[in-house]
Amino acid sequence: MTEVILIRHGETDWNVQGRFQGQIDVPLNPFGERQAARMAERLVHEQVDVLYCSDLLRTRQTAAPAERMLRLAAAPDAALREQHFGVLEGLSFDEVRARHPDELAAWMLHDPDYTLPDGESVRRFHARVVGALNALAARHAGQRLAVVTHGGVLDMLYRTVHGLPLTGNRQCEIPNAGINRLRSQGDRLEIVSWADDAHLTGLAR
Repeated sequence: MTEVILIRHGETDWNVQGRFQGQIDVPLNPFGERQAARMAERLVHEQVDVLYCSDLLRTRQTAAPAERMLRLAAAPDAALREQHFGVLEGLSFDEVRARHPDELAAWMLHDPDYTLPDGESVRRFHARVVGALNALAARHAGQRLAVVTHGGVLDMLYRTVHGLPLTGNRQCEIPNAGINRLRSQGDRLEIVSWADDAHLTGLAR
């Protein structure tokens, strides 16, 4: 059995502004940096064998304090990236409504096979995410992995464990720098705990 600690990256200004980040390299804001430090302080009391992160800047910055405290180098993996939102990336909802109303209307239908121009469908995204996690779990069988990734990635895994469809809105909380624990055995995933952000209590902006 492999234990996987999944962590969403810390807060960015685009999170606050409600912009589609996707695969654009957006840095953490100062509050996100403090969230990352708190997350590392939480993990230092555990035995973590391997540390991975998406290759995007916000996850690498979130992993950096854990690298120092756990004395592990975070291996970047592009398969752990957020979904690619194509022409919507970098835009707020208001900007999307003004510039790409037809694409937004189609996207809001939640068809898992719909692909935004220059983007990635939910079905392809889901297959990428599940394949990436299964590969990491098999590579490090019997170990405990910490993986810093994105909200969309976590959503795909939550849906997989609970047998939820790829359509519809997100049905779980995914806090920035929150900790989510899974067990993997073969192709079977089990959630141990979800959306644990107790380590962020009292953190001032």
